[in-house]
This record gives sequence, structure tokens and C-alpha cells, in this order.
Amino acid sequence: RPWQDYVSEPIYDEDLLYVHLGRFATHLVDLMERGTVSEFEAVFGVVERLLVDGDIHVRRAITVGLLEGIQNVSGGKIDPERFVPYLKPESARKWQLLNDAWNGDIDAARRLDT
Repeated sequence: RPWQDYVSEPIYDEDLLYVHLGRFATHLVDLMERGTVSEFEAVFGVVERLLVDGDIHVRRAITVGLLEGIQNVSGGKIDPERFVPYLKPESARKWQLLNDAWNGDIDAARRLDT
């Protein structure tokens, strides 16, 4: 239902992919905060598949739009590292690169697209 409410908002624009990924990140953080994580294995399975099989645009959107979105949205609510157990190998690698980049590792920032 939350997604249906979101897409029915008057300002919704289907072309704003990163905005939608940010909204989904917020939804995932809210679920984690409530302890409603039964679907996280499936969600992060799809995230992993997109990171492994997607083209550069898909990989960038998932890395920056969703994973970094989760890290940013978690901020004052919960410890974003609570998501780490649900990450698969490639998503865990991207997650760590994001952490390293935010901690000033310029090389990590350059490797986000690899």
C-alpha cells in the first residue's frame, strides 16, 4: 500500500528514478526500524542480481540511489550497519566502498562503478 499511496501523489513523476529509489530506501529503513524484515532476503537478492547483471546505469542507480540512500536515510533513525547481514557479496562490496568513500577514500569513490 505505501507504494500505491506514493504513486498517487500529485507530484509523482515516473521518470525520477533516483527519487523513487530514495523513497524505497526510506521504506526499507522504516521496515528495519520496526523489525519487519521477513522480505529482506528476497529484496537484497534482487539488489545483488541487479548489481551483477545490470549495465553501468543500473549498477550506479542501485549503488547510489538505493544502497547509499539506505545509509543516508538510516542516519538519525537506526544504525545502517544493521542492513549488512542481508547484503550479498557484490552489494556488500559496494556498501563498503560507499563507507570508504564517505570516509575520504578517493580511490574507493572511483571504484564505485566497477
